[in-house]
Amino acid sequence: MKVNLDGKVAVITGAARGIGRATAEVMAENGARVVVADIDGEVAAQTSKEIANSRAIRMDVTNPEEVEGGIRKIKAEMGSIDILVNNAGINTGKSRVTVDQFSLEEWDKIIAVDLRGLFLVSRITTAIMIEQGGGRIVNISSVLGVVPARLQCAFTAAKAGVVNMTRAMAIELGPKGILVNCVAPGSTLTQGTQALFYGKDAQMGDRAGWIKTQVPLGRPANVGEIAAGILFFVAPEASYITGQTLCIDGGWSAGGFLREF
Repeated sequence: MKVNLDGKVAVITGAARGIGRATAEVMAENGARVVVADIDGEVAAQTSKEIANSRAIRMDVTNPEEVEGGIRKIKAEMGSIDILVNNAGINTGKSRVTVDQFSLEEWDKIIAVDLRGLFLVSRITTAIMIEQGGGRIVNISSVLGVVPARLQCAFTAAKAGVVNMTRAMAIELGPKGILVNCVAPGSTLTQGTQALFYGKDAQMGDRAGWIKTQVPLGRPANVGEIAAGILFFVAPEASYITGQTLCIDGGWSAGGFLREF
């Protein structure tokens, strides 16, 4: 997929690895000047070295001072911020329990990154985009923010919040020339999920096999397939699309999760 992003400045949070890195690569390939923002500054710097026309910045999206300082530094040094991809997010396997047993510590940790962090980055970046007269924002949710799952109350709540926050931002910012959309990935093959889908652990293998039976396409996505959906929303041709959520999930949210195991 080729679009014209020549001269655009794209800031991508959580871009050192996985979906964020794939998004940084595809935007750079299409002409954007890319900022690889990540809490892991060392890996972000290495990623940036491997992507043409990019630079790295350490950014903890839960830290208001670090977020504001980083975004203002990017604007000062690069002249504009035309595209923001709110990709930074976490989930954990420590608290796969029902809500009555769910750890407050885990709840706060997930909400702080996945929802509050998105707000902090968006707040300062949209102020800059308003001054510029426009921009594009893509928020990364999850298919579990569209169709809830058991034993993940914090992640499901945070990602559902991202979906509705996208709609609220689109309504508020559309008159100011800023388009805001959301991508909701399903199960995606990353470094973190490699062991789940293709490891040798029998229990994990059974779980991965069950997951794949629930997806009509029968496999996890690769990070490039998610990045392509993000690229679609920031393309010049997508100029009349805002407030939308695109599920890239192999058909799971269409009812695949109702298939018999």
